[in-house]
Amino acid sequence: YSSVGEQKKVKIYDFKRPDKFSKDQIRTLQMMHETFARLATTGLSAQLRALVHVHVAAVDQLTYEEFIRSIPNPTTLAVINMDPLRGSAILEIDPSISFTIIDRLFGGKGETAKISRELSEIEMSVMEGIIVRILGNMREAWSTVIDLRPRLGNIETNPQFAQVVPPNDMVVLINLETKIGEVEGLTNLCIPYITIEPIINKLSAQYWYSSIRKGELDENRAIIQERLDQVQIPVIAEVGSVDISILDFMNLTVGDVVKLENTTTRSDMLVKVGERKKFKCLPGRVGNRLAIQIGDRVEDIPDELLGSTRSEQEY
Repeated sequence: YSSVGEQKKVKIYDFKRPDKFSKDQIRTLQMMHETFARLATTGLSAQLRALVHVHVAAVDQLTYEEFIRSIPNPTTLAVINMDPLRGSAILEIDPSISFTIIDRLFGGKGETAKISRELSEIEMSVMEGIIVRILGNMREAWSTVIDLRPRLGNIETNPQFAQVVPPNDMVVLINLETKIGEVEGLTNLCIPYITIEPIINKLSAQYWYSSIRKGELDENRAIIQERLDQVQIPVIAEVGSVDISILDFMNLTVGDVVKLENTTTRSDMLVKVGERKKFKCLPGRVGNRLAIQIGDRVEDIPDELLGSTRSEQEY
């Protein structure tokens, strides 16, 4: 018994509907799918040539039976293989969103329409293309946790025909509010616990943020590399060198010949990239133009071996 003035804290627990995900894991799934929503927003906007907005409305855990009862019939219900994870997930798209997408792609304005029927073969094919592109966004959003390779299995219109897990199995449900123009509806992503179980330990905010930072570093490195690829630097081929007096140098005029030390037309020349010595090379011609043929790499040749005074010729 609790002491006087002390309230006893009781947590309600339903053994028929046990919690499988911690609050931290639910929060991580929400952050992952906020990224997914942003990617889907961009992709759908470009494909439909319309103003599309997708955002995460809620992330809940419930039984598969509760999920099936909560969605309309008929609807667009895609069974998604979650390779390399076991089992399948469900992507359910509200009919109002499905038929708006179809209307836009068929040349219409995508205005709201109260249609409640199964998709035709042509409409099914159109939605397959849309879902495959959405799965690409999903793979990218999950990349910080696992190299997910989601694949579209089949599309059902009756929720009762999509039993991917037993009715009482726990699932996580990500509700995505979707708006296309003035039409609003829900897109639901249902993932069974048995599918996520192998990576459950990675669904922590600490792991996710550390993975995000690593991804940002890789992305920044790629951006820096791309920009460096565009930088222009001088490449100089040194013909050779010779020591002369200041008096001789001051008396040089056009037409004078300076004999280089230990240099012939068959001697190796030195290629400098910027101020760094990089390669040996041989002189030659390509058509009417002077050229060099790159040879071996040069590793830190001391200046005293190359001569302190050089005559440089750029090619």
